Amino acid sequence: MLTESVYRTEDVEPRDRFEYWQQQLVRLIAPFDVRTEHRADFRSEVHILPLGDVALWTMEHPPLAARRSPRLIRSSTDPELYLFSLPFGDSATAVRSDGLGAYRPHDVVLQDSARPLLLQASTDDPRQRVRGGWLTVPRQALPLSPDRIGALTARRMPGGTGVGALLVQLLAGIAADPGAYRAGDAPRLGTVALDLVSALLAHHLDAEDAVPPESRRRALVQRIRAFIRSHLHEPDLDPGAVAAAHHISVSYLHRLFEGEEETVAAWIRHQRLERARRDLADPALAATPVHVIAARCGFPRAADFSRAFRGAYGLPPRDFRHGAAATAAGGR
Repeated sequence: MLTESVYRTEDVEPRDRFEYWQQQLVRLIAPFDVRTEHRADFRSEVHILPLGDVALWTMEHPPLAARRSPRLIRSSTDPELYLFSLPFGDSATAVRSDGLGAYRPHDVVLQDSARPLLLQASTDDPRQRVRGGWLTVPRQALPLSPDRIGALTARRMPGGTGVGALLVQLLAGIAADPGAYRAGDAPRLGTVALDLVSALLAHHLDAEDAVPPESRRRALVQRIRAFIRSHLHEPDLDPGAVAAAHHISVSYLHRLFEGEEETVAAWIRHQRLERARRDLADPALAATPVHVIAARCGFPRAADFSRAFRGAYGLPPRDFRHGAAATAAGGR
């Protein structure tokens, strides 16, 4: 699985928890002046996943305000990082920098460690912890100049549509299940994240030509993969339909996937079978007939589905479902 670092304030005495958390913040990102009404027993958990040049963070902590003032910036070494807040939780976070404002939970917001900023994280119920995500990116890792990127500091970028949604879905999936990946996948995942970040910034700056062609290719592949996953239920989904939806030729679509592990058609088939496998193993879907699950995954003919499933997993769908149910019952 991916290498993950975890910091929990509950590992230290209550009176030391806030100071411990703030020390980790300074050591791992940059100095901040943090204000909170929960200093007496500051309960927080931080998970960090290094992904090549970037790092993915998920945090839970009480409501707080964190300021990076001009004085603090001058007195500390600039880590030269961009910080992208990610809408992983339901908390409301107000972000202010240089007089600009942005609000989420549904937006991606960019911050620059060299610029003053104020983060105010709160929940509807002040007794609950804030949950959020961050992606830290070295400035030199992006193809766009800092001057151009600076125009987007503290500006709202939608995280529920377009490239922003692809970025959020990718990172949320990694954070939710790091065990689904091998340690060697980290650099590749980091490269994909950087490609999507670059595409997101270039889109909002109208500067797509500034992004290297290979980064644009990988970002387009991610858009195509997301499209396929959301249309698996359509039995007519094939390379021709995918190419038409993205206004490219079928031959260009195949060239895009030449550097990938599977062809487009093979990847569609694999995703259909994997979704069916997950649904068959889901106790909440135990009463759903196998042929209904098959149809939802793009297999309108039950015989074709049974043959394909057995070829991929070595068991007929019903036998697999019974085995998964028995395993779950034994675990309980």
